[in-house]
Amino acid sequence: MKESIKNFLRPIAQRLKRLDYIIFYDFYKLTTKQDEKKVAMLSDSRESLSGNLEFIKKELDGTDYEVVFFGKKNLSVKKTLKEKKELMRLIAVSKYVLVDDFYPIIYPLKIRKNTEIIQVWHAMGAFKTVGYSRVGKVGGPKKRTLTHRNYTACITSSDSIRGNYSEAFHIDINKVYATGVPRTDIFFDEEYIKKTKEKIYKKYPKLKDKKVILFAPTFRGNGQKTAHYDFNLIDFEKLKKEFKGEYIFINKLHPFIKNNDEIPSDDDFYLDLTDEREINDLLFITDILITDYSSVIFEYSFLNKPLIFYVPDLDDYIESRSFYYPFSKYTYGDVAYNMDELIKYIKNSKIDNKKLQEFKDYFCKSCDGKSTKRFVSTFFDDKYMKKR
Repeated sequence: MKESIKNFLRPIAQRLKRLDYIIFYDFYKLTTKQDEKKVAMLSDSRESLSGNLEFIKKELDGTDYEVVFFGKKNLSVKKTLKEKKELMRLIAVSKYVLVDDFYPIIYPLKIRKNTEIIQVWHAMGAFKTVGYSRVGKVGGPKKRTLTHRNYTACITSSDSIRGNYSEAFHIDINKVYATGVPRTDIFFDEEYIKKTKEKIYKKYPKLKDKKVILFAPTFRGNGQKTAHYDFNLIDFEKLKKEFKGEYIFINKLHPFIKNNDEIPSDDDFYLDLTDEREINDLLFITDILITDYSSVIFEYSFLNKPLIFYVPDLDDYIESRSFYYPFSKYTYGDVAYNMDELIKYIKNSKIDNKKLQEFKDYFCKSCDGKSTKRFVSTFFDDKYMKKR
């Protein structure tokens, strides 16, 4: 089949695949009235409310707005007929629909007039390319796809990167708002930091009085269904031999990574905290972060602590995924390309303070502890805020 015909048929195929959702949604559009105070928060990667959505929900508590969360563990979990109807009715009656990730069900819908579909993307900054920035790459969007096309707004962590988000979500740059990222407010809350550290030390007492290395790589692959990490890249036995005693080594894999049975079992050196949902809380007790292409580098920058980029597969990753800027623009810490370099940098970890400040000024400028309030004041009507 010629590519032009495939492109023509693509949006039709997307709608046919979600025809049951479309029928339910159109029915509820016709039979229900939109509620100006209803806020739907949707996720296909979270069973419970967390991240940006949770911060926004807490800010709306005590107002006239009613927040309803509809989540599931991952894209593979199938919805029942009842759940499909419930979800479509929720979207139809809600004035505001907030998503924090790829959410395929909403893209084929012809959204009701005056509905705000706001993408509060879970990852801050502009690191590895996403959405339409990946056109032409394996796993990237195809021509005429409906994916990401019906957002009415999205948010970023800095004015400098609004253009990157405009490109990624195929949205007018005037609909990209540099409100900052709501979940980063905790990095400016000393009381939250103190209580979080106490809670973690109580839950994992062996972390106390040790230097903590946090290993937090992102996934390889095109998304949830193919996500993995190549554990041949790292020698856990060698790390234990070099650093056992003075250090504790935490493994915190991206939640999409499925082959996590290859990481070491918990012992006096290793601790697997992959199931801890919020990595940001773990950053407070971390002394050295080891990562690769994860957006955790943006949140971690607020703490002014040593970071090591462990990237033995950098060339392959650039070819398959790529970045918005040259990799060197992100590296305010040491860059290790093999195990010997990684061990050397752990022993002599440091920060380039000048580069760190430049990094924060460019990528994190709008994150100041007031991002959640700024988000709510930007998008929500003051007349319904009277109860606060």
